[in-house]
Amino acid sequence: MRTLVLLSLCILLQSCAAQSKSRLIDASQETITKEVFDYYLYFPENYEVDSEEKFPLLLFLHGGGESGDSLVAVKRNGPPKLIARGKQFPFLILAPQNPHKRKWWNTAAVIQLLDNIITEHNVDTKRVYLTGLSRGGGAAWEMVVQYPEKFAALAVVCGMTPLPYASWIDKKMPIWVFHGEEDKSIPISESETMVDRLLSMGYDVQFTKYPGVGHDSWIQAYNTEELYEWFAEQARKD
Repeated sequence: MRTLVLLSLCILLQSCAAQSKSRLIDASQETITKEVFDYYLYFPENYEVDSEEKFPLLLFLHGGGESGDSLVAVKRNGPPKLIARGKQFPFLILAPQNPHKRKWWNTAAVIQLLDNIITEHNVDTKRVYLTGLSRGGGAAWEMVVQYPEKFAALAVVCGMTPLPYASWIDKKMPIWVFHGEEDKSIPISESETMVDRLLSMGYDVQFTKYPGVGHDSWIQAYNTEELYEWFAEQARKD
């Protein structure tokens, strides 16, 4: 019994000693995240460097399959694919490549790239549009949540959604969502619940569903000529 008492006392003293060494400090440290983007930048036929005319700009974020260090992969889908086939657009198109095959888009770095492009070229800041597919669609949703006053319109194709933060999106910004009903990678329920939430709060949202289509709904979505006409009609009012 005496031995047990001594052992318990020893454990108690050790515990108190350990607690006496615990401490909480106040501190701060600046962190810097560096990202290197390769990108395509498309200029419309009537763009002139020395002109004072300002042009709209569409930011396109590709899906996971085009990530990596081969920029040509960005031409597999979306507006870059259409440009490679000869399609002309009435606005600049910025198409960066996510350099990480297994990482999400670094959206803070994308915004820095976008701001630099806007500063260096004749871009109308009230007509900056955003679109993305799959992983890029999820990043597009994230960007309009975090930067609600940046974009004049948003089009998302089969992207994951930030449902709890839907109300952070600018209510004045029109949205067009596309999704295949047979999508096994990112279920259509992602878009359905987000669209329902936005509509219930009075947002301006269009929703296009593709029956019998899987994850590659971007083929139909980006071949929709009305999408680009819709973009061209949008401008921020503030």
